[in-house]
Amino acid sequence: MNSLKLAAIAVAFSSFTAGAIAAETPAAAGAMEKCYGVSMAGKNDCKAGAGTSCAGTSKMDYQPNAWEYVPAGTCTSIKTPNGMGTLAPK
Repeated sequence: MNSLKLAAIAVAFSSFTAGAIAAETPAAAGAMEKCYGVSMAGKNDCKAGAGTSCAGTSKMDYQPNAWEYVPAGTCTSIKTPNGMGTLAPK
C-alpha cells in the first residue's frame, strides 16, 4: 500500500512540475509579443541576424535584430540606451 501512495504522490508532483514548466513558455504564458532591440547579449529568444542561429546567440546588448518575448502591449514602452523596443527588426 505504501508503494501505491508513493506512486500517486510521484504522479501528482510530476503533473504539477509539468504544468509549472508549461506556464513559463511564451505560448502558455498568455499574450506575448516579439520585441526587438531589448535583449541583453546572449539572452535573446531567437533571431539574431547573419552568423547566428537562434536563442542565446545575440552578440551585443540591445542588438537591433534580436528579439525577446515580452508581455503583449509592452514592447514599445521598453526604454533602452538605444531607444525604445520595436515590434520589427531595426
